[in-house]
This record gives sequence, C-alpha cells and structure tokens, in this order.
Amino acid sequence: MGLLSHLSGILIGFIGPLVLYLIKKDESPFIRDQAAQALNFQLLLLIGYIVSIVLYIVLIGALLQLAVWVCAVVFGILGAVAANKGEWYRYPFNVSWVK
Repeated sequence: MGLLSHLSGILIGFIGPLVLYLIKKDESPFIRDQAAQALNFQLLLLIGYIVSIVLYIVLIGALLQLAVWVCAVVFGILGAVAANKGEWYRYPFNVSWVK
C-alpha cells in the first residue's frame, strides 16, 4: 500500500494518496507515513503546476512545468521503490502539511 500511495500520486495526483491516507491511516503507521509523505509532495507539486501555468505569460512556465513533472515522476518512482522494500522514504524537498 505504501508503494501504491507513491505511484497513485504519479498517475492521478494528490487524490490517490489522499484516498489511501484517509482509508488506511488507522491500520498501519508505515502506510500512514508513506501516504502522508506522498500527499504532501503531491500538494507541493500542485502548487508548482499552478505557478507554472501563471508563468506561461512570460514563456518560462513550460520549462517550469516540465521540471515539476520530471520531479514528480522521478521522486515518485524512488518513493515507490523504497516503500516496496519497506523503507520509510522521505522526499528530498517536502512540506509537512499532513502529519
């Protein structure tokens, strides 16, 4: 389920980790932590996507959106692999809105 929380973030954004967090948060501390990490990271990426849409006006938005997407895919896969091994993955840059 930890793997699924990271991969669902890549595929459907913050909705996947949010659903897993709400459903499984009381069952396992590991799943709760990994779903919260994925959810926080996806919310941060959502902010990055919104900023990139605003910056399309000055033509740098496309590069920023590409960078955000690459970070989402790379760090999401790294998180999924670590969670599959049972490791407590932390994203290199993240916020702690959901604990």
